[in-house]
Amino acid sequence: MKKTIVSMLVACSASAMAAQPYEFGITLKGYDGSETSSVSYGGQIARHALHNSLKKAVSSGDTEQMQHYLKGGVSDLAILDPASKEGFAIKQSTIDELSSGKDLLSSAYDGVITGWPGNPTGQELLEQLVAAASQSKNGYDPVNGYDYTQLVSKFAMGAVFYNKAVNHYLEEKLEADQHPNNAPYKDGTAYTGKEHVWDEAFGYFGAPANGLSLTAKEVVQITKRDPSVFAKADANGDGVVDLKSEMAYAHAYYAAGTDASAGTNYFHTIMQAFVDGRQLISDAKGEALTDAQRAELKAYAATIATAWQQVIAEAAFKYAGSVYEDLEKIAIIEEAHGDVTKAYRNYVKHWGELKGFALALEAAGRDLGKTQSDLDRLIGFSPVVFGGAQVVALDGKGGFIQSNVGTMQEYKLNMLKVQNLLAQSFALEGKQKDKTGGMSNVLKQLNSASHSAEND
Repeated sequence: MKKTIVSMLVACSASAMAAQPYEFGITLKGYDGSETSSVSYGGQIARHALHNSLKKAVSSGDTEQMQHYLKGGVSDLAILDPASKEGFAIKQSTIDELSSGKDLLSSAYDGVITGWPGNPTGQELLEQLVAAASQSKNGYDPVNGYDYTQLVSKFAMGAVFYNKAVNHYLEEKLEADQHPNNAPYKDGTAYTGKEHVWDEAFGYFGAPANGLSLTAKEVVQITKRDPSVFAKADANGDGVVDLKSEMAYAHAYYAAGTDASAGTNYFHTIMQAFVDGRQLISDAKGEALTDAQRAELKAYAATIATAWQQVIAEAAFKYAGSVYEDLEKIAIIEEAHGDVTKAYRNYVKHWGELKGFALALEAAGRDLGKTQSDLDRLIGFSPVVFGGAQVVALDGKGGFIQSNVGTMQEYKLNMLKVQNLLAQSFALEGKQKDKTGGMSNVLKQLNSASHSAEND
C-alpha cells in the first residue's frame, strides 16, 4: 500500500476523523435470514465481562467465584462488573446474555512466559496466579509483595485479549486460506469468514462501536460508568448501556486513558484502523479478497498491533514511575520513623500493575528479544521488600524462594532503567510519570549504578 496508515491517522485529529460507527450490513452472498448486521463479537465481550468479574472475585477473596470466572462451565453466571448503578443502567446481568460457553483460561497464551519463576506457559501462569490469590487475604500477599488483583487482571488482558487479537485474528487468520470472505464463517451465520475474523479482533480491543464519535476522556468515563456520560454511552437511546456494543473495556480504556492524560492518539488510531479495515472487507461485497486487498488489510492490522503494543508499554512505563514514587515515599516515612503500611500497600499495588503489563507484552507471541530479558531482570519476580529480599525462584511445592538482592532504594534505580528501556524499545509518546530526569540524583545517592538490584 502506497500511503502510510500511521502517518495518515496521526495527521488527522480525533475531532477531524469521520465518526463512523463499527456497524456493517450483510454482504454474504446467498444469505436469506432475518439478520441485518454482519457484525458479531459477543464471545469477546463475554470474556471481557469474565475478566472484569474475575478481578472483582480476586479482590473479594471468593475462591469458588475465581474458578468460575476463569474456567467457565457455569450457567447464568452473574456479571459482577460492569453492573448497573444509579444513573448508569446496564442491559445484561449474566455472562450467557453475551455469549454462552465461554471462559478465559482456554483462550490464554500457551507460549512460555520467562518473566515468572519456573517459566510457565501463559495458561499455567494464569492458573497459578488465581490459585495463589485464593490463598491470600483478598488478593494481597505482603510477604512476597504481590497484589494478585492487579497481576491477574493485567496479565489476563494481555494473555487473552492482546494475544488472541494480534497473534491470531490480525495475523494468521488474515491469510487467503483462512476463513475466506466468499464463504460464511460457518453454516448459518450472517457474516463471511473475514468479516468475523476482523470483528473478533475488534471485540478483544474493547472499544464501544461509536468510539470514533467519543473523546478519549468520554471513553474513560464510560468504563467508570460515570452517569454524566450515560447519554454518550447509550448510543441507540434505549435507556440502557448494551455491554456488547456500548461499553469500553481493557486496552481500549488504557489507550483512551493515556490519550486523555498525555495528549496521545492511540485510541482513535486503533479504532480508525479497525473501522477502515472492516469497511474494506465490507466493500468486497462477499467476494474473496484479492492479494492487494489483503495487503491493505494487513497494513491496517499492523497499525493496530503496533499501537496496541505501545498502549501496554505506556501503561508499564507509567507504573514504573508510580513504583519509583512509592519508594521515595517509603524512604521519607522510614527516615521520620513513621508508619509505612499504606505506602507499602501502594508500592505492592503499583508493582503488580507494572509487572502485569510487562508480562502482557510477552503474551503476544512476538519476540521482544533483549528487551524482554532486560525487563525480566530489571523488574524481577517480585518487588524488593523490607530487608532487601526479593522472590528469585519457586521451590518444589510451588512456594516462593526469596534471596537478598539489595535495598529497596537501590531497586528504585531499576525503575528508571525500565522507563528508559520501554521508551526506546516501543517509541513511546505519552510517557506518563516520567522519572528518568532524576537518574543522576539516584546514582549519586547510591554512589554507583553497579549496586542496582538486577536479577540474572
